[in-house]
Amino acid sequence: MKGMFSKSMLTMVVAATAFAMAQPAAARDDKLTFPIADAMSAPAAQGKLDGSVKFFFSGQTAPAAKQTFGTFTSNKKTNAFNKSDKEACEWTFLSAMIALQDRAKREGGNAVVDIHSVYKNDEFKSATEYECGAGKVMAGVALRGTVVTLP
Repeated sequence: MKGMFSKSMLTMVVAATAFAMAQPAAARDDKLTFPIADAMSAPAAQGKLDGSVKFFFSGQTAPAAKQTFGTFTSNKKTNAFNKSDKEACEWTFLSAMIALQDRAKREGGNAVVDIHSVYKNDEFKSATEYECGAGKVMAGVALRGTVVTLP
């Protein structure tokens, strides 16, 4: 009887484990929007964007470009563990902006225009907000903009 009980118990444990593993993970993938101004004025942003490249978000008027170098996407992610969604998204937004700044410098431009979010390839255009994907463990921001030379 003892051997039969052990086999039954083992079978139940294996079945329960298989069932638990078959359940979809309780993953969170929320699309959130936050103010661009908050992220640009966050303490972490100070000194990271050096002013050598000007930024114009979709809907903002930019001077006519003297030269266009192309449209580029910056897709950044960060560990969101133990951070608020806003804090994680602002950090990731800043990383994406730094990448656009660096790309503009590499291409020879002095501005990035028509910057907009492209989370999971869905465009979100706003002069005042950006979109962020926030999950339980990760947060991500993808920004797309055109590198140009302005007068």
